[in-house]
Amino acid sequence: MNKQAKSIIQFIVLLGVGILLAWLSINSVWADRDKIVNSFKTANYFWVGISILISLFSHFLRAYRWNYLLKPLGYSVKPINSIGAVLVGYFANYGLPRMGELTRCTLVAKYDDVPFEVALGTVITERIVDMLLLLLIFFLTLFAQFNQLKSLAVEYILTPLTSKLQAISANPMGMIILSIVVLCMIIGFMLIRKKLAILLKGKFGNIILGFGKGLSSVKDIDKKFQFIALSFAIWASYFYSLYVCFFAFTGTAQLGHSECLVLLLFGTFGVVFSPGGLGAYPAIISGLLIYTYHVDKISAVAFPWMGWASQFILIVVLGLLSLILLPIINKNKTTDELSS
Repeated sequence: MNKQAKSIIQFIVLLGVGILLAWLSINSVWADRDKIVNSFKTANYFWVGISILISLFSHFLRAYRWNYLLKPLGYSVKPINSIGAVLVGYFANYGLPRMGELTRCTLVAKYDDVPFEVALGTVITERIVDMLLLLLIFFLTLFAQFNQLKSLAVEYILTPLTSKLQAISANPMGMIILSIVVLCMIIGFMLIRKKLAILLKGKFGNIILGFGKGLSSVKDIDKKFQFIALSFAIWASYFYSLYVCFFAFTGTAQLGHSECLVLLLFGTFGVVFSPGGLGAYPAIISGLLIYTYHVDKISAVAFPWMGWASQFILIVVLGLLSLILLPIINKNKTTDELSS
């Protein structure tokens, strides 16, 4: 099976999961659909508009920051091409997962003569920086909302795990089966450890080295402080884009910065889980709002769907617009290529 077929299958599976989660989310409140529709009608769209503007600002910051990674390598992208490529990349991610990064690099290779491999290397570096900042957000969240996170861990991880272990320990046959499974895992690890060592030295090892090189390339940036400041500004924009949406609904207006940190952290995983976060993002945010912060069900469902839909519309409109305008803006470049 080739990579394209695997990507398509992966997309179908993730899309199916996203649609299932969306259906479950909507079905759980179907009896209150009139109240939810009314919640959307009475929402304060001023704050939704502010949220969209902040999100758009974050996309501009990401596009602007990109040149800080490209310039030490001897390349640069025109600002209009950079923002266009970023928006098209986000749009492509609603199709095949991670297709956005490839699309983005393909566009700057076409219009700004940046080698695809070089562009991809800088995008990988961006992702590493994003992962580090997400880790920072995790620790900030752990500090600000320790009791809430502890309750989540106890309720959804420790308690179910303890119950299952107790049930197994009370059953002699269960203990025998568990012991056999653990023994098989140990034997299996002993058998494949050499293959794991070869894998770490081979393709997988090269990937790890590539990530290390990508991260180390940050040291070659001329204006490190500006790059770091832009990176923080991007995630601050993500944070406040979510935060101002609280004021769109009466049920979430009382939530503050600490709660927003938790929603941002877990919501990010939701976006990664399914294409564009379809189904997964609203399901995760709704669950947190209802069971952790005791927000009424109507607001808890309306809030994430409003946030997700507004971002979806923004990316689809601007992504398609960028696809149309980029060839026109770079018409001279295309003409020169055809003539040569």
